[in-house]
Amino acid sequence: MEHNIPIKKQLTNIRRAFRILRGFPKPMFLSAVLAVVVNTPLPFVQIWFSAQLINELVGARDVERLTWLVAWLIGLNFLLHVLQSLTQRWRNYCTSQNHAIVYNMLSMKMMEVDLADLENPELQLEYSTIRDHINSGAMTGQGILALYEDFSAILAGIIRVALSVAFAFTLFTLPVPQDSAFVWLDAPLAVAGVFLIIGLNTFVTPYLRTKAGKTWIKAAEVNQAETRFLDFYMWTMTLFSERAKDIRIYDQKRMINKTADRNLLDVNKWRPFFLENGKIMVSSSVIWAFANGVVYLYVAMKAFAGAFGVGNIVQYVGAINQFSDGLRELLSQIGRVYNNAPFLDRFLRFLDTPKKMDGGEISLKNTKVSENISENEKISQKYELEFHNVSFKYPGSEKFAIQNLNFKVPTGRRLAVVGMNGSGKTTMIKLLCRLYDPTEGKITLNGVDIKSYDYQEYLEIFSVVFQDFAIMSFKLGENIANSDNYDREKAEDVLKKAGFGDRLEKMPHGLDTYLYKWFEEDGVEISGGEAQKIILARALYKDSPIVILDEPTAALDPIAEHELYTRFDELIGGKTSVYISHRLSSCRFCDDIAVFHEGRLIQQGRHEELLAAESGKYFELWTAQAQYYA
Repeated sequence: MEHNIPIKKQLTNIRRAFRILRGFPKPMFLSAVLAVVVNTPLPFVQIWFSAQLINELVGARDVERLTWLVAWLIGLNFLLHVLQSLTQRWRNYCTSQNHAIVYNMLSMKMMEVDLADLENPELQLEYSTIRDHINSGAMTGQGILALYEDFSAILAGIIRVALSVAFAFTLFTLPVPQDSAFVWLDAPLAVAGVFLIIGLNTFVTPYLRTKAGKTWIKAAEVNQAETRFLDFYMWTMTLFSERAKDIRIYDQKRMINKTADRNLLDVNKWRPFFLENGKIMVSSSVIWAFANGVVYLYVAMKAFAGAFGVGNIVQYVGAINQFSDGLRELLSQIGRVYNNAPFLDRFLRFLDTPKKMDGGEISLKNTKVSENISENEKISQKYELEFHNVSFKYPGSEKFAIQNLNFKVPTGRRLAVVGMNGSGKTTMIKLLCRLYDPTEGKITLNGVDIKSYDYQEYLEIFSVVFQDFAIMSFKLGENIANSDNYDREKAEDVLKKAGFGDRLEKMPHGLDTYLYKWFEEDGVEISGGEAQKIILARALYKDSPIVILDEPTAALDPIAEHELYTRFDELIGGKTSVYISHRLSSCRFCDDIAVFHEGRLIQQGRHEELLAAESGKYFELWTAQAQYYA
């Protein structure tokens, strides 16, 4: 994390952050201003009335004046406390969603970034670190949310200092009687000395506090392992039900606790930072106590010398304390803004993570096809895809996952891609769907590099069922259509075609039944087989011209997988379809079979042709697997 951020950049970041904050609920800043305006004058009301009451008690002791002073004090105190409570509650209401809004911003960014960046451990660490900073409070700063709190505190400091000056002004203008032995208290040198002591307290202690704050920044950087483990730990607990069996069978609790002791509970890692912070804060407290002692002595001596009444001691001491504390807090908040700069910069740089996949300008909506063919053929023949000497390495890897790949995706036909685990089948699909861009070579659609096409329009031509598919804890119909506004009749139809019809009839609320129990207590738990049928129905609902099944049935036996693939093939008709499997029997029905091995396309043809080549990889795999589907 960059610490020495130029002031110009800091100011640019602050302006940008406030533009973002203005997009939060509108009354947020108004509620902060009202809360500050009501809260800040309260101690000054008490100081002024206390001074007047004491002066009256040691002076004329006018009962009527005392009665009015007490009545005004009680009334104003009551009114300000009521207003304080109301404005603070309104402010709390206006800011209650701030954390959720920021989390949503971060989550939306994670859903938008390119898959290559999303799977980058460095970006994942940035994401978890920023979330940790948001929750960490004053110890390490909070990024963008700290600015809102700093805004309120700085405004309060300005008002507090202004009122303090007004209340303490006469301390230096009311003279000591000329016949007093303490007349030297009015001398310019004495007044300058008092101001110097007040200034020492006011300016040095905020500097020390800012310096103390930097120790937590250093601590956060040095102890990043703690942040990473905490993120892992919370993730493990979030998915506890999925890990509960392993945790018990393999007694993983001991290993997790041991790692927690090393990464979370080892106070020795934090001791140097606590010691450094403690020394600085003690120095700050000593200076504060010394300065306040000098001020008390100066005010008491002027009162003793007869410059003003006893009650004014309360007023001046209170006002100077408020001035000193207010200006110190004001400068401390400015120091906090400075200390917060690296966290704010980190947050904004995360939001600026570029989307390299965007940028294509060619639209797919105007693609022309021949007229004298069926509708399914029209849909498929719009899109002719081809790999041109494509090679690919995953980010951070030195090994090619795909090497020198050259082949066409047969338009309007059924293509099987087979091979052993790790042969590059899924990687090829990720490249085809442009979840990644090739390291070398290019992929073309209708002869044009797919990077030239509008990215979202390009994604629309694919319906893909991945082997590691995910179902959201939303309503069943929303999972099928990926929207809360959908064709209910079509959704029911594709569920029945996918073999989910009987289960749909038993759902308590039909398409409106929540899956799982994250959002609704009566949510329905579904089995792995049912989840697969829902995912297949989702692919059918999207009705894209190119359909891909990337081993979503890996948990099924070979016969069940073959039956499912065959049934799904009947449902999608004449669209271009790609079936991925390491089981050769599942894809015998396909028009063309591509055999992958160690990241290369080594054979391609029909089942009978490939089986006839007894020296080929396909024959080897088929022979090895034949016992499972004889």
